[in-house]
Amino acid sequence: MNRHEPTSALEHRLYFRQWLAGRDFAQGDPIGAQMANFVYAIGDSESGEAVLVDPCYKVDELVDLVEADGLKVTGALATHYHPDHVGGDLFGHSLEGARELLSRCACKIHVQRDESEWVKRTTGCSDSDLKLHDSGDVLHVGEIPIQLIHTPGHTPGSQCFLVANRLVAGDTLFLEGCGRTDLPGGDPRQLYLSLTQKLAHVPDSAILYPGHLYAPDPHQELGETRRSNYVFKPKSEAEWLQMFGG
Repeated sequence: MNRHEPTSALEHRLYFRQWLAGRDFAQGDPIGAQMANFVYAIGDSESGEAVLVDPCYKVDELVDLVEADGLKVTGALATHYHPDHVGGDLFGHSLEGARELLSRCACKIHVQRDESEWVKRTTGCSDSDLKLHDSGDVLHVGEIPIQLIHTPGHTPGSQCFLVANRLVAGDTLFLEGCGRTDLPGGDPRQLYLSLTQKLAHVPDSAILYPGHLYAPDPHQELGETRRSNYVFKPKSEAEWLQMFGG
């Protein structure tokens, strides 16, 4: 099967899992439960390869979950540098993440180029641990293509992943609300452009998978999010900045 085959033809071999910290893994971890992070696994069930998106809290448990499904972790994708997504110090609490994954799996952490220095400072990973990407790059896991979309605003190098009409959005966009812009590297104007321009080509039919469980449902159609989420109510950049510019 060649890599130019339409994604729809690969749906039968797509491996896609959504796990909630404090419930599906890291049970009993009060930080994981409080932060309500989602971790994702994306892979090719026929080739047996998979990548973890934002591995954090209990890395061994995440790898074990993938291996229990008969696949091998061959890499990780980082939506952004915050420690509840890639590990590091969170208000005095040391969280497992990318560095611990590398100690178990010989792989790369795939990051957006503008995020690399932030990820290194947060996790302690080195240049050789990271694979840098630009917006529009496509990472193949087996025969499954994952499109990387640079969506700055929450952080300088925030990125979303589009695979088989599923948008894994990290903290760029939630079902209700969007990522904060008042943390280091945040930029409200850039986030407005990311939501209204960078993600404009993603169809309403795509299923939005966010970085946190901040709504009753864990995912929904992007079109419904665009209709109901208050972050899409402003009709111009000026209105957006008035509401979210802080």
